[in-house]
Amino acid sequence: MTEKLSDETRGPLLEPLFATGWELETGRDAIRKTYEFADFVEAFAFMTKAAIWAEKWNHHPEWSNIYNKVTVVLTTHDVGGVSSLDAKLARKMDGLTS
Repeated sequence: MTEKLSDETRGPLLEPLFATGWELETGRDAIRKTYEFADFVEAFAFMTKAAIWAEKWNHHPEWSNIYNKVTVVLTTHDVGGVSSLDAKLARKMDGLTS
């Protein structure tokens, strides 16, 4: 069972993500990042690759796409905040862009 990150586990899991551009979402327990790509095709390709992992892990992002930008918000609705699944998916998404 996935649990909401405790104060002790938040830092070690989230600090490396903050260093790559993730930030806390204002007004809720979630993390957010906007990715920018060369064009719409690259942005959509990223979303397609990320969707495969999200489905495999049964953990789906809140996201939007406007031309070459994809904004992602991650939170675990079942636990009411950020969990290790969010950190895992964030790391995977970052890896898909390198």
